Amino acid sequence: MSKRKLIAVAVGVSTMVGAIGLAHADEPYIPLISKGFQHQFWQAVKSGAEQSAKENHVRITFEGPETEAMVDKQIDMLSAALAKKPQALGIAALDSKAAIPLLKRAQNNKIPIIAFDSGVDSNIPLTTCATDNVAAAALAADKMAELIGNSGEVGVIVHDQTSRTGIDRRDGFLNEMKSKHPGIKIVSVQYGGGDHLKSAEIAKAMIQANPNIKGIFGANEGSAAGAAIGVKESGKKLVLIGYDSGKEQKEDINSGLMAGAITQNPIGIGKCVVDSAVKALKGEKLPKKVDTGFYWYDKSNMNDPKISAVLYD
Repeated sequence: MSKRKLIAVAVGVSTMVGAIGLAHADEPYIPLISKGFQHQFWQAVKSGAEQSAKENHVRITFEGPETEAMVDKQIDMLSAALAKKPQALGIAALDSKAAIPLLKRAQNNKIPIIAFDSGVDSNIPLTTCATDNVAAAALAADKMAELIGNSGEVGVIVHDQTSRTGIDRRDGFLNEMKSKHPGIKIVSVQYGGGDHLKSAEIAKAMIQANPNIKGIFGANEGSAAGAAIGVKESGKKLVLIGYDSGKEQKEDINSGLMAGAITQNPIGIGKCVVDSAVKALKGEKLPKKVDTGFYWYDKSNMNDPKISAVLYD
């Protein structure tokens, strides 16, 4: 190839790279701050968000603290994301109140806020993409009641008492039991931070303190998978009901250790938050909430196409 042609090719490649860089720079930037990364649930949400970002030609980042107990770290991440002057922002708040001051600042700077998975105690988010956690937990309560003969003692392990998901799943389960299944007594409600090992220890302590316990409800992936470890190590036969999906829960259901679980639609949640942010940037009006759906699954229906589509490993 001649020197002149080499120069021409080099210039062409340089122009193309520059054009790509320019196009990338022109894409709206939408950071998503999740609750964490330790559960496969968040990887599935991230996957859905990335699909929508590609379809809508926007640039996203997806991050969260190492564990769902790190409220302060999530606030730091939110602050850092806002410092980059994004066009919109998605937040799955670990604490439904702690994020509000920063979100007010974003609102003042005309940055549209989309809540996902877990809302905040404020009208700042334009919409919330989430499961109806109260209804989903009520379904878990109904299934528990059915499986233990509508009477007996039950324990509950929740990931936290500060996020909307923690509060709503706890209250949805407890209130359904109180109103529809008065023969069932809730003997303990404990919080394990969504950590497998901590939730396992809680389950073992709960079983030891309540020898007549007939069931345990784990209110998120880590709580349920941890409770399963604790139940297995204790040697106690009881009805264990989980929430979310993941490899461990699916294996526990197939083995009979766990009776079943509630699955959300994490890929749908991820798509919804980015789709909603793009609509907000276009000036479209958004509903106050988007219910992304939930299902009960157990050994009998895990391979149903409608169910398997929302389960993840």
